[in-house]
Amino acid sequence: MKTFRSNGKLLLTAEYAVLDGALALALPSRYGQSLSISEAKKDLHWTSFDENNNIWFQDKFEWMNGQLISKAHENPISKRLLQIFGAVQQLNPGFLKDGDCYNIETYQDFNRLWGLGTSSTLINNVAQWAKIDAYELLDLTFGGSGYDIACAQHNQPITYQLTDDKKPTVEVVEFNPSFQTNLYFLYLEQKQDSRSGIKAYRALGKVDNTSLTEISEITHSIINTSQHDEFNSLIDAHENIIARLISDEPIKTRLFNDFNGSIKSLGAWGGDFILVSTKTDPTNYFSAKGYKTVIPYRDMVL
Repeated sequence: MKTFRSNGKLLLTAEYAVLDGALALALPSRYGQSLSISEAKKDLHWTSFDENNNIWFQDKFEWMNGQLISKAHENPISKRLLQIFGAVQQLNPGFLKDGDCYNIETYQDFNRLWGLGTSSTLINNVAQWAKIDAYELLDLTFGGSGYDIACAQHNQPITYQLTDDKKPTVEVVEFNPSFQTNLYFLYLEQKQDSRSGIKAYRALGKVDNTSLTEISEITHSIINTSQHDEFNSLIDAHENIIARLISDEPIKTRLFNDFNGSIKSLGAWGGDFILVSTKTDPTNYFSAKGYKTVIPYRDMVL
């Protein structure tokens, strides 16, 4: 049996703007997903387990005229897996040949609605198995900036930036804020579709070189600051820039305007996790508003 594991992801800075070359700070999460493969006598049997070790998806893929097919072909997950298989065969023609049979199992240790990288961890695991470039596989399947693939492959905070030819530059950085006991991650109790958010950002077309430079400078400053108050000011400034670029209200203004501290969206706005920076434990505040999942920084970030 072969087993591969990849880390989940959080995008601390440069959401949306990372697509246009802004420097982003990304954090690999302690949560992740593994992929286990063993040989089978017939077909490809796929089983996905959730964080409670319950099966949430299962399908059988059969070979027909050199192609993998599924009788559940209308199932969106089955369709996506067939797309991934096709992309893998395109990138490595010697892999997944007609008649190859496997039992494939995935195990994730986080709620797949959290937005921590169910797709990116899968892509990186499959790429490891097939010995292909994970960024190329992502490009042929889900698309996106690729920062999530970089997180899947690293065990420390990183900066991520796309060059003019859209190639990723990844650097491991020292980001271990002395005030991390004042940082929390709050789940907004809804899943956000990153692709829809990116489409809306593209349609507005408000990004310019000045905005990209400002965001990159904030990323550098966030990495280097040792002061909690300065960190709060930086993430507040970042929120205002992105709000202008996507014509939306910052999450604190919209939902938590009486909160004593700073709040920053992570990734596509409107769902998944947000960063909360405050001098006191915010659990009771958010619980009273119906938000039950508050995770301390140290419990989330590698």
